[in-house]
Amino acid sequence: MDIRKVGVVGAGQMGVGIAEVCAVAGFDVYLMDIDADILAHGLDYIGAELRDAAAKGRFSEAEAEAALGRITSGDDYEGFRDCQIVIEAAVEDADVKREVLGKLCEIVAEDTIITSNTSSYPVTRLAAQTDRPDRFLGTHFMNPVPKMELVELIRGIATDEAIFRTVHEFAVKLGKTPVSAEDFPAFVVNRILMPMINEAIYTLYEGVGSVDSIDTAMKLGTHHPMGPLELADFIGLDTCLGVMHTLHEGLADTKYRPCPLLVKYVEAGWLGRKTGRGFYDYSGDEPVPTR
Repeated sequence: MDIRKVGVVGAGQMGVGIAEVCAVAGFDVYLMDIDADILAHGLDYIGAELRDAAAKGRFSEAEAEAALGRITSGDDYEGFRDCQIVIEAAVEDADVKREVLGKLCEIVAEDTIITSNTSSYPVTRLAAQTDRPDRFLGTHFMNPVPKMELVELIRGIATDEAIFRTVHEFAVKLGKTPVSAEDFPAFVVNRILMPMINEAIYTLYEGVGSVDSIDTAMKLGTHHPMGPLELADFIGLDTCLGVMHTLHEGLADTKYRPCPLLVKYVEAGWLGRKTGRGFYDYSGDEPVPTR
């Protein structure tokens, strides 16, 4: 399949990043979100990111403007009608994804490929909500999308091998390194990463170390660029909790039990950077540990 136009559902952090890398790679993009404010903010963010990248010499100002010009947007599904591939990047909520996929199938052409940027939800289960399980797979981009080289490709049980190869080639054209992951809870990256973050939260919960000591220890002791609690705040504590629930429920192993402190923070609305408070308080010039 000759992919010329890419659809992206959702103008949140992941959706705008996917739209940006697709436009930079030369693809026309239709970015859709039902919330006009989120969509406007997303487009402004992409513009700022592209111009900043041009200022740093990654490409010329003309190339940045050309990439921005390849992105159209809207709050309806009609713009997906002529897309060869549509990437669902809505919130990690099964009901929302089911609704989005149903509406997409009513609009897109019969041969359009649909993928999901889900970080943990079963791909086969998502594919079953569509009229094309053979043309459906998971494309889990890493955050922030423009800077992270990896994308996990996850086949559903019915995914056609030729479709998988097409999406693999598409990911390479985006400048990403695709890796294949099986359709098990949380796939590869989050299957390994989230339990580490959860264990760091248990280490804090049990008083083994403070926020600062845990993050400093992991940065200096293992050369991680961010400490696990800082990373949790960056990802979003609600997202971390959601993945841990998926692992715990899907694999039925107590080692994946979410830390009670993580649950408490999410219940308090302390979700990390996006709410201004998590394991760090972001209200000042510098983040300050909250414990």
